Amino acid sequence: MAREAAAIWSHESRAAVACRGRFRVALCGGRTPAPLFRLLAREDFRPVDQPALPWDRTDVFWADERYVPHSHAESNFRLAKETLLDHVPVPPENVFPMPTASGDPARDAADYGKTLRRAFPGQAWPRFDLVLLGLGEDGHTASLFPGDAALSERTGWVARARAPKGVRDRLTLTVPALNAARLKLLLACGEAKSAVLRRLVWEPDPQPSLPVGLVEDLLVLTDRAAAADLSPGSGI
Repeated sequence: MAREAAAIWSHESRAAVACRGRFRVALCGGRTPAPLFRLLAREDFRPVDQPALPWDRTDVFWADERYVPHSHAESNFRLAKETLLDHVPVPPENVFPMPTASGDPARDAADYGKTLRRAFPGQAWPRFDLVLLGLGEDGHTASLFPGDAALSERTGWVARARAPKGVRDRLTLTVPALNAARLKLLLACGEAKSAVLRRLVWEPDPQPSLPVGLVEDLLVLTDRAAAADLSPGSGI
């Protein structure tokens, strides 16, 4: 799964730079993307005759963040920094972590919205070339949790969110901001995700109960364990 995701990242980054001069990606949190990040850092997934990835023209953003210091073990920024960003030549000015230092998550969500509007001037919504997303057992993606107010936000680009457990305060891209991305790549890994993945695929309308169901045109990558409840003809 990580190798396939790395190949997709490689293709999308080169295509974006060729078409628009830059590749803009928003990273997900959790532990699922760590193998992907390590592969990208080594670049040993690509054929030797392919050029290196265009890191100097890559802008890195986040789809969500736990409201903890960037040095904290639960920080999504820290995971990406240690497994990817410390090992590739992305200029520091091209990295845009979600702020978590003011003590006011709503204020920091608004500030990150301003950062995105400067990066995507004059656009109704941020047009990321690629957004990486994970999948929770409750159907959450990014930090959009069932029943949380952030799930209903339809005007802002970034919202404060509340998780039901763990680090409660979060920042997250909103549903319309996610849907504006050119490619939404969902990574689902492990047996614990099989039941919710089946619901996403087979429920006639998963949107009311599964936040991930609100994200349109998902490309889903799974491992065998997560896909155990899906039939070969399910379309995923």
